[in-house]
Amino acid sequence: MIAVECQEVRRVYRQGAVKIPALDGINLTVRKGDFLALAGPSGSGKTTLLNIIGGLDRADSGQVILAGENLNGMTQSELAELRLHKIGFVFQAFNLIPVLSAAENVDFVMLLQGIPAAQRLKRALAILDEVGLSGMYHRRPSELSGGQQQRVAVARAIVSDPSIVLADEPTANLDSQTGNNLMEMMKEMNTRRKVTFVFSTHDPMVMEYATRLVRIKDGRVVDDQIRGG
Repeated sequence: MIAVECQEVRRVYRQGAVKIPALDGINLTVRKGDFLALAGPSGSGKTTLLNIIGGLDRADSGQVILAGENLNGMTQSELAELRLHKIGFVFQAFNLIPVLSAAENVDFVMLLQGIPAAQRLKRALAILDEVGLSGMYHRRPSELSGGQQQRVAVARAIVSDPSIVLADEPTANLDSQTGNNLMEMMKEMNTRRKVTFVFSTHDPMVMEYATRLVRIKDGRVVDDQIRGG
């Protein structure tokens, strides 16, 4: 089963009259259940690719097919619907809503999806238990450590069973031990729940956890290896 297919994806940014190629003909197939790291130096194009897969940016040419839907030609509102129902996001800055509790942050996506309140609460508390935050449901982000905030972000990303979870440098703001614990938790989710994860990273520890490592350089895939894990 294919989660995402990218075919000859190109993206060029412009600074005045200067054209800066970010992606130069990317071909990549992400399979259901992959625990995949996009690795490469800053400026290699990995975050641009993640943003295009997630419908946050548009390719200049090529095709991106996610959960059987072609992102090309979708309106902004159609892309927003796709993101809401099919994609979970985890950002390096956590991106939690400061005035909401952990449970309310997880609940928020389901609220937008129109899921009834009782069902939302049950699912939010269950997923927080699953990511190791039992008893912390009512804490706001400022009352949680960085690692705990990122666990809330992961819970929010997977609570609605999206087709794919996209994680942009998820360990960048964490110390090594906390990052290691986070990766262990996400690997467990991948193994047990079959959640499909795609990370962008330059963290060697994240690469070690990945069961598939795709290296990008100058906007092109230069290596794609299946690894143990």
